[in-house]
Amino acid sequence: MKKKTQRRLWLRFDRVLSQNFFKQLAVLGVAFLAVLAFSYLLLALSGSDWLNFCHAHNLSPWLLPLYLLIDTNALNNLYIDNGVHGWMLFASTISFLLGAFIFNGIIIGLITTSIDSRVKDHREGRIHYLLSGHYIIMGYDNIVPSFITHIFDKDPDAYVLLLSSRSAEEIREKLRKSFTQQQLKHIIINYGHRITTDTYPDIHLDTAEQIYIVGNHEKSTHDAINVECVDSICRYLSQPAISQRPTRITCVFKDLDTYTTFKTTDIFQKVNTLGIEFVPYNVYAGWAKQVFVKRTYLDIDNNKKEYPYPSIYGPGITPDDPHYVHLVFVGTTHFAVAFAMEAAQVLHFPNYQHKSRAFDLQNTARRTRITFIDINADKEKDEFIIRNRHLFEVQPYLYRDLSTSTSATPAPDSATPNPVRTEFLQFHGTDNSNFLDIEFEFIKGDVFSQPIQDEITRWANDKEGQYLSIFLALANQRSNFVLSMNMPDKIYHNEIPVFIRQDRSDNFVTNLRTTDQRTDSQKLPYTTIKNGHPHTEHHQARYANIYPFGMEETAYSADEHSLQRAKLINYLYATANYTTYRFTGILTLQTIPTQQIWTRANAEWKKLSVALKWSNLYSAYAMRTKLATLRAMRHLQPTDTSHDFDTLTDDEVQTLSTVEHNRWNVEKLLMGYRKPQPHEDKHENPTHATQLQRNKNLYIHHDIRPFDLLGAIQELDREFTRYIPWIMQMTEKK
Repeated sequence: MKKKTQRRLWLRFDRVLSQNFFKQLAVLGVAFLAVLAFSYLLLALSGSDWLNFCHAHNLSPWLLPLYLLIDTNALNNLYIDNGVHGWMLFASTISFLLGAFIFNGIIIGLITTSIDSRVKDHREGRIHYLLSGHYIIMGYDNIVPSFITHIFDKDPDAYVLLLSSRSAEEIREKLRKSFTQQQLKHIIINYGHRITTDTYPDIHLDTAEQIYIVGNHEKSTHDAINVECVDSICRYLSQPAISQRPTRITCVFKDLDTYTTFKTTDIFQKVNTLGIEFVPYNVYAGWAKQVFVKRTYLDIDNNKKEYPYPSIYGPGITPDDPHYVHLVFVGTTHFAVAFAMEAAQVLHFPNYQHKSRAFDLQNTARRTRITFIDINADKEKDEFIIRNRHLFEVQPYLYRDLSTSTSATPAPDSATPNPVRTEFLQFHGTDNSNFLDIEFEFIKGDVFSQPIQDEITRWANDKEGQYLSIFLALANQRSNFVLSMNMPDKIYHNEIPVFIRQDRSDNFVTNLRTTDQRTDSQKLPYTTIKNGHPHTEHHQARYANIYPFGMEETAYSADEHSLQRAKLINYLYATANYTTYRFTGILTLQTIPTQQIWTRANAEWKKLSVALKWSNLYSAYAMRTKLATLRAMRHLQPTDTSHDFDTLTDDEVQTLSTVEHNRWNVEKLLMGYRKPQPHEDKHENPTHATQLQRNKNLYIHHDIRPFDLLGAIQELDREFTRYIPWIMQMTEKK
């Protein structure tokens, strides 16, 4: 028992001694007082000589022991200059030696150790410096540099606090590859766990500008821990003593289903209650927006140079354009699925022919076609369909098996067979099904096999019928690279864009493309013999149309431009007259001070549910596709912005209104809404419309139907279309 108690005492002593410099000084002070008392005792036991000595030299008896302890020359002065001897000399010597040990040994060692300890604590991120106005990133992942780059782009003088339980030195070494020494001075790394609220006061979480919850995607519990982190932050910020809070919390979700859930439900309504904007983020969907919406990517290895992505719908699609957009995804990885979902949200065009029920490889309905090629496509399609069941309740899909050598695979230039049309329909009839302007196709087969290679060649040859683009999204980066370098010749010859998933750096792919790209005057001659005469065309070099995507260190790319447009879209609907289906008039809007409009728009945005925010965002994302259509309809170049603010004609309004509703149909189905059955539908039961309208709260939406069957609500789509130039003008500098 005695030994156990002794060990516990030593444990407490060591804990106190190892905590900080001031507690170490306190221990030293206690030791010094004990030695000082011992010195008094020794001098008292030595006799009265020491008192006589003090009296003779006008020295206080209380100062002599202290003098012996702290003056390194004290004993020499007493012994040589004053002839001290006997017991007093012995007592003085003992006191001097104790003082020399404490002050010349322990104090110097303590100071040296404390300096080393502070340096170590700084390097390990255990010292806190930032008080307010900083940006906090919780957790460390390879995508963190992209968040920091985004912050510095907005505010080069900002300070970023990185909170992670990983080694600070390891993180600092990784960041050196992406940031200059000057930028690194603005990045503070602190050790800590993002779900531990005890850490929050140290990092001044309440006075931070924004919080980014990143985590580590390599952990299987990534999403669960990030959700727990949001809960912990909410509890901390809900304390009555806290009066200031961050403006936004961006939370990364790895799983696509989790991400979709947080886009459509107000799980974190308490975040909004605190006056904080909650933004879910997914790396795969984020990259899809870079390719389809922003159409740029950042080369972090080349002074952060920005490169454009090509248009996957040519120069813009007009109502009479014979092409349909065809996206081919090799693999059904997270990247492929996320890209397909985002493409379905924004790629909608006016040449879709709703009345055409054709379902063949020529796609005479001109739907946007999204094709997956996978050796396990028969199983992967089932999961994809179930995850998006409400879309496939109204729209059939295509499936083909090209996995065996005996598959019927005609020559690339021959007529193509119809694919298998498979239905998962809950609805039937002319107007209740097959009215969406997108379709999904699943092809089972190895992309390196001859049947699949022949199919890709056939698509590449169909230049007059489709705008083809290929996305190599296999999990193995090497397979993506090998395939991109060895596509069928027609892919390179016909300048089909090929997008290649890369893990970290885009350097090789970008350099390879820029080396092979040519201006019109530099294109390489390609000559064939037709009817006995040479025929020459000019083409780009082999790899002039390959593009990287998926690089982790440039993954985050916030689209503030689209966010501002989404807020204005919501402002128009929030201030609309739903009796007449009219927005506030343009002339009236022009009399309202711009700042007043933005103040109201921001206030209305905060009131929205998460699902409605995303609905407005997807409407804003699709606006760039509509602008391409408008420019093409006006016979302008794709980059000609000179007429973007022009008032739309009635034909343009009608065309884009139909496109908008087609987009809206897909958006609602992918976000979890379903088309109502006849007994739930207010259009089928108009006398009970008021009661049935409430079914929207259960994600049953009666307006999921063809545009020409909407009735009076069509006017809202037309009204929104008329205001596109105003929205563009208001966000020109945003």
